[in-house]
Amino acid sequence: MKGLLLVSSGFDSAVAGHLMKRQKVDLIAVHFGREDSQQERWTEQILNKIDVKKLYIVELAPTLEAFLEKAQERFACVFCKRMMLRIAERIAEKEECDFLVTGDSLGQVASQTLHNLSVVDSAAKIKILRPLLGRDKKDIMDLAKKIGTYDISKQSTNCCAFVPKSPATKSTLEQIEAEEKKIDIKEIIEKRLKSVKIKNL
Repeated sequence: MKGLLLVSSGFDSAVAGHLMKRQKVDLIAVHFGREDSQQERWTEQILNKIDVKKLYIVELAPTLEAFLEKAQERFACVFCKRMMLRIAERIAEKEECDFLVTGDSLGQVASQTLHNLSVVDSAAKIKILRPLLGRDKKDIMDLAKKIGTYDISKQSTNCCAFVPKSPATKSTLEQIEAEEKKIDIKEIIEKRLKSVKIKNL
């Protein structure tokens, strides 16, 4: 089995990746962030710890800027996750991955409420595995310490500049699709895919 891990420099995705590697899943990774940033360097250190050898880097900031110019700010988090899944799905198809892997843990942030997760998932057809879904933060922190990623992740605030003051926690698919119609989703995806950076670690 082969999976594409959506990885940040934070705690959750590192632990999710470790759990999948423990199940003998072949993993590659995609990081949505700025090229040559400190976040990227921390992400690479994390991937070295969990033995992931290939990393795609996609800069997502222009996508969110385009959304916020025309759409309601409160839906930014859900839109962001939907775009991540769409782009990751295309990379997964290219790499012949069977599924995506995320570090989502129910209710921790605005895009991870039960309502919003189902709206997020509808953006992609590929299977999405969430190995941390039933774990609390303490479990995740304990595992991060055990696998050696805790000290890397704690340096990272992983703070997104686009998080709205009052994010929608109970979005509906109809609401999100109405907002997405205000921008050219296909064009944005193609632009992001053309600018992808690939690193062998």
